Amino acid sequence: MIIPCIDIMGGKVVQLVQGREKALEGGSPKEMLARFSAFPELQVIDLDAALGHGDNHAVVAFLAANARARVGGGVRTVERAVQLIDCGAHRIIIGTSAFQGQGVNTSFLTALAQAVGRERIVLALDSMSGRIVVKGWKEATEFNAESILRDVEPYCSGFLCTYVDREGTMQGTDLDWFRRLRQLTDLELTAAGGIATMSEIAELSRLGIHVALGMAIYAGRLDLDRLSEISGDD
Repeated sequence: MIIPCIDIMGGKVVQLVQGREKALEGGSPKEMLARFSAFPELQVIDLDAALGHGDNHAVVAFLAANARARVGGGVRTVERAVQLIDCGAHRIIIGTSAFQGQGVNTSFLTALAQAVGRERIVLALDSMSGRIVVKGWKEATEFNAESILRDVEPYCSGFLCTYVDREGTMQGTDLDWFRRLRQLTDLELTAAGGIATMSEIAELSRLGIHVALGMAIYAGRLDLDRLSEISGDD
């Protein structure tokens, strides 16, 4: 499955490079919903909430109510996760709050799974320079995705794995990393970060990995109609 990304900052749809520099703006949230209507699922991220700079709740709630969407960005309490589900979010993406110190925040993840159901939780294992990064990719932890993945399997139904080193660059992703992750889990995997060619998408699909696309779509590198056809075949 191919999942278009709608990232929100300051009420606008944007694309960033490695979570830092804004590279471009998309259409309005309503326009992007229409543009991506042929895809079975969308990914909605509140960048301001992820970075701790306020939130875009009204926009996120609108998108969640009008599309099948996995929603993330600053979801750091059980109450916020429940609020998003109540707004219509299909699944919730959890990153920062899944980890604490040198390990897994099991108390939070247990409470979250009890509140919304394990099947609605996607854990973000976003990696830069080989280490999982949190707090809007501003802070590196001491562990990597490969070492932590099996420890967090009981609390989620899938993983969003972003290769942050290439995020927003359209320079290609690290397929070997995704191959290693695929060997470690039978749960759903979604790849993101630098993916910009149909051959990469084909290889990830062959591995049974979903693909979340942002910059390559917004910049016109990949044909949206062709992508929707492929996604419909999944």
